Order: sequence, then C-alpha cells, then structure tokens
Amino acid sequence: MNISASDLSLEQKSHLVSGVGPWYTFGIPELGIDPVIVSDGPHGLRYQGEGGENFGLTESAKSTCFPPAVAIGSSWDPSVAERVATAIGQEARALGVNIVLGPGVNIKRSPLCGRNFEYLSEDPLLSGVLGAAYVGAIQAEGVGCSVKHFAANNQEHDRMRVSSDVDERTLREIYFPAFERIVKGARPATLMCSYNRINGVFASENRWLLTEVLRGEWGFGGAVMSDWGAVHDNAAALSAGLDLEMPGTDGRTPPLIADAVRNGTLDEADLDVSVERILGLQAWRAEATHVEIDVDAHHRLAREVAAECAVLLKNDGTLPLSATTKVAVIGEFARTPRFQGGGSSHVAVTRSESFLDALPELTDLDVAFAPGFDLDGSGDASALQDAAVELASDAEVAIIFAGLGESDESEGFDRTSIELPGAQVELIRAVAAVAPRTVVVLSNGGVVSVEEWHDDVAAILEGFLLGQASGGAIADVLFGVVNPSGRLAETIPRSLVDHPSTQNFPGERGHVVYGERLLVGYRALTTLETPARYPFGHGLSYTTFELSDFTVEITGADSAVAVVKVTNTGPREGAHVVQIYVDATSNGDIQRPARELRAFEKVTLGAGESTVVSLPLDRRAFAFWDIDESDWVVEAGSYAVQLGRDSETIVAEQTISLTGDGIVRELTLWSTLDEWLTHPVVGPVMLDEIDSDRLRYVAQPHILRGIGTLPMRKIADSLRDTVAPETFDALMARTRRDEVIAP
Repeated sequence: MNISASDLSLEQKSHLVSGVGPWYTFGIPELGIDPVIVSDGPHGLRYQGEGGENFGLTESAKSTCFPPAVAIGSSWDPSVAERVATAIGQEARALGVNIVLGPGVNIKRSPLCGRNFEYLSEDPLLSGVLGAAYVGAIQAEGVGCSVKHFAANNQEHDRMRVSSDVDERTLREIYFPAFERIVKGARPATLMCSYNRINGVFASENRWLLTEVLRGEWGFGGAVMSDWGAVHDNAAALSAGLDLEMPGTDGRTPPLIADAVRNGTLDEADLDVSVERILGLQAWRAEATHVEIDVDAHHRLAREVAAECAVLLKNDGTLPLSATTKVAVIGEFARTPRFQGGGSSHVAVTRSESFLDALPELTDLDVAFAPGFDLDGSGDASALQDAAVELASDAEVAIIFAGLGESDESEGFDRTSIELPGAQVELIRAVAAVAPRTVVVLSNGGVVSVEEWHDDVAAILEGFLLGQASGGAIADVLFGVVNPSGRLAETIPRSLVDHPSTQNFPGERGHVVYGERLLVGYRALTTLETPARYPFGHGLSYTTFELSDFTVEITGADSAVAVVKVTNTGPREGAHVVQIYVDATSNGDIQRPARELRAFEKVTLGAGESTVVSLPLDRRAFAFWDIDESDWVVEAGSYAVQLGRDSETIVAEQTISLTGDGIVRELTLWSTLDEWLTHPVVGPVMLDEIDSDRLRYVAQPHILRGIGTLPMRKIADSLRDTVAPETFDALMARTRRDEVIAP
C-alpha cells in the first residue's frame, strides 16, 4: 500500500514523528505502516527488543563485539570498515533490526573526550572515507545507518546543553566534512542530530544545520532523528528539519505536535515533509530477517580485523616473539581484557577471548602470569607488583598489559588527564628494571601518555580497544602471525598542553569555545612545530618499505595527482599506508594549517614486491571555506604536496602552481591600501589613474609597511583636495562581478 502524508490524519502524522519506547518508530498496521526497529551500535548490536532502555545498563541480545571505531580508524583501511559493517548488517537482519545507530564520525578535538573510543579519527578525511565505507557496506545488507552525532559534539561534559561556539570556516573544514562525504557518497538512511547547541542553537532546532546545509547544500534525502532526549521544543525541531524524536515519550509528544499545528506554531506543511521522510524508512524494513549467523565465523573475523588495527609504536627488534621465547605475562588485562567502551554502545558479547586464552595456540612453553595490579583497587598493590617483578626477573621477555578501565573512560563523562593509573606506571618501571626486555601492550579508548616509562621498554603495542577477540589478535601480532599495519588516527602528544583545545576544554557555564579553530590534532602540532611523542599516521611493521619516484602532475586549474612507487624491502609480506599531505601556507592571506591529510591508500606487498600508487587530489584537497564567498575556493598560487610516513616525517615534496578559481575580490573603501595595490585588476593601473605624488610616496615599500592596513577611505579622505571621489568609484566598479573578466 502506497501511503503518503495526505492520506493521514493530523493525529496519525503527529504520532509518526515521535518514537515508541527506546527502539521503535510508530506503526499503523491497518495502513501497512510497520514500526521501524533501531538499535545501537557502531561496533556490535545492543538489541533489547521491546522494552529495554537507552543507557546501556540492562542486558541485551548476544552479538559480536567487533573492534570499536578507535581501532577501525587505526586500520586506515576502508575494507576493514566494510568487513565489520557487513557482519553487523547480517547480525542486524538476524535480529530484525532495520537501522543501526552508527557510525560515529565526530572529530577527536581533544584526547580527553570520554567517547573518543566511538569515533574514528582526529582528521575529517580519514573519518569520512572510513565512515562512508562502513555505511555503504551495512546498507548493502539491507540495513540502514544513522550517522552520528551531527554536529560539533566533541565532548561528554555538559553535552545535553553546552553550546559549541565555533566559527563557520572551522565547522566547514574540520567538523562537517566527514558527514558531508558520507551523505554525498553513501546516502545513509538517517542522520542523528547531537545534544549540544551550536552557537547557541540546539542542533535539534537548528534550521541552518539540518535544512540549509544538510539538505539544501549536500542533498541529504533521508530522515534526521534526534539523539535520545535531544528534543526540547517539538514544533521548533520539526520546523528546523528534524523528523523523528527518540526515544518515545509515552504518548506525551503527539498531542503537543497536533496542538502546535492547530494554533499555528507549526506549519502542517513542515510536518508533512517529516512524515514523508519517516514513511521513507519503510524501505529499510528487512525483507530477509532471522537469517542464521555463524557466531564462530564472526568471532574469527573480529580477530582478523582487530590484528589489522593494532599499532606498533616502538620496537627495538624484540618483536615478533618466537614460539620458544620464555615470556612472563603481567597485567590483569591479559586475563580480563578491556575491549570495548562503556555506555550506550556496550555489547553483550557472544564470547570473549583473552591473551592468556590465545597463548596455547602460539607457544609450547608454560607461560607464567601475574596480575600486577587489580581493576577495582581492592588488592594489595605492593604485593601484586612484587610478585610481578619476581616473575619478570626470570623471563627473557616480560609482556605487560596496561591501560584504562571503563571506570576511567566512558560515555557520559570526560577524562581529566591522559595518564595511566599510577599503579600501572610504577609496575611498568619496576618490571622494566629487572626484565631483560619489556613489551607493553596498551588497551585504552582514548590516547594515553607513555612519557614516564617510554624509554625503559623495548616495544609498545597500542591496541586501543579491539573487540571481543582482542586477546587472540594481540597474540597474533606479538608472535608474528600477523604483521602489524595499523597507523595512528590520532596524535599521541608528549603533554596534554600540546593540544591547543586544552585551553578551552570542556568550557564553562554552558559554553565551550573552539578557540583553536582549525588547529586540531596533528594540524596544531605541525603548525606550531611541537613534536609529538608519536604523530598522526605513525605505525611500525616487521618489514620495511621504500618510497621512491614521487611525482605530482597538475590535472586541472584546481586538481592534481600524486604518484609514488612503494617497495617492500624487508623479509616478509606487509602493508604500508601512503599518506599525502598539502601545505598551502605560502599561498594568499588566509590562515591555514601547515599540513593537512588530503589522500591516502593502504597497500599490501610481498617481500621484494613493488607497486605504483596514484592518488588523485581534487579541488577540495586545495580549497578552503571562504566566508566572503560562502563557498569552497581554490586560490591561485603555490601548494606543497608532501609524501609522508606520518604527519611529521615528510620524505618527499613537490610544489605545484594552480590557477585556481580566478576569483576577483570586489574592492570597497573599507578595503585596505595593500588590497588595492595588490588587486589583480586595479593594482596594475592604480598609481597611473590616481594622479597623486602623495599616493606614489606612501606606496613605497618602506612606507607601505606601516600604513598598508589603513582602509582606503582614509587614504581617499587625505587626497580629497587633489583626487575626485569619482576616480575611486570608477576603479571599484571594475572589480564588481558583473563588470570584471577574471584572469
């Protein structure tokens, strides 16, 4: 039955835009409108069926917990995101779930955000590419996505009401692009608006955000649902472009919406538009539900992809371990793995595999274990450490599993530091002092500092959170079954204060100022020349790669292609991530970060094998958001295209000149003297057509240096006795868009 808004009563329409309980939309069975079932989450389903709650406090159906976004981001591999999403889509169909609430693509503005484990990266390109791959794969299974949280939701503190005060250029260049790429390239079923206000206006009531940008500019055709409890004024939200309030309000909302239509607060035409979008979600009602899932196969998949996400930060040759290496395993996380985050995305797993569980597959030796610390602080810390130290002194290699517990980081609150718990730091240093070699394996949702013990250990493997098969994946990497290929999707700083966001995080009295603007993550550290402990894009391998024959070819006024030969010069198969950055700081008067990721590709090569990688750089690789033009602009000028092993290690660079968009700025009397003299149309003729010795004098470089920023009206006023105002008017007229012919 083909139903439209015009076939429904006001009361029926008012019910359709409000959910029923935590996980269902409203259904009208007699009209063939079925409830649409939604479920967390991005790395595994938290399906509760009828009833349940939305805080992650009660039990849900068993599902596979795949590596969370923090790990997927570290893969730098769209195929990893696709494989995980495909499996989640299959499990969703098996449970009858129509829309999965994910992925989360908010930018990691600060390492302190308690929900960073659910987000992919500090970089919008990396987040967008991986997010689009995830959405495309899961929707190919007939299950819709709800991309979240739109927008500028980068902290947990005061998240229900805080105003993210951020300028438009920063929104456009940092916080919007991942959503934009996914909307345009993957066409998600829904987007989820965030809790926070944006420059004082709640995201759920922000017409500029939900209608003008999302739909008008990006062409989004799906529905916008609220984060759970993000709606405060239903009429204002529907008018702004929100379509579905979640969760349901036990029937309180529909009468309010109907009354708003009757009293003129809400235009019924706006309600009808939202109703049509909700009706459009019927397409995501799964046709083939209750398919059989091979939970063992999905666990194996979780182990495979997790191993591709782990990042080898440091290695003096200790890794990989051999099957005959006498190891001591230390740290409670080796026995009780931390593999997912707390809050609404918490998955009731089909099984859990610890490192100790997986060890018998990889070594014939009896492996000694000591917990070293406990997870709740109830044990004797000194005795636990002493036992671990004694164990380590009798081993060839001590492997310490350290990290953060769910009580240290979770949805709902932010961290206050990036330090490991003090007992773990003491344990690492004490063990490293007696063990011949020490390897540290980290499990954490947000980055942690390694400064206090970094130089004491031989190797560091950053696992972040790797899902339910984390133990096996870590074992595979440590023993060389898998060659590590993960790369950092976020910077590990030497100090928290190296992040400019720290000065304005988490804000005060209901406002958080994004004062660092574009200088987020590695963009800040490279621009401010602050070395990271481990930079964005860093990651080691058990083989080596040579990058050669780097060239950049201009393919248009605003585009190019970068080409590089990659050779595996080591003893075994491995994967390398080619990273292309652009430095546009020498071009124009617009402030830009010193380095921005503009293209990447992960390639797998056998020992001695080579390949040539070509990476297109489209106009967005060189563009900035011009607030005067309200559009993306590529300026004419020079751009340094850089080949990096990471954001700090640039191995080759080529500068190209682009003609860009040829935009000619209109001059006014408020334009500066500098802007008049350097204008492509007026500058070359200005001194000839304004016959003034005084102007020629002040235009001399040594004079201009001091007064070049004066508005032209001040100069014109000083010349009023010798130069007619019409002279300036005529010159300004030549710069108007309808008069000028762009060069």
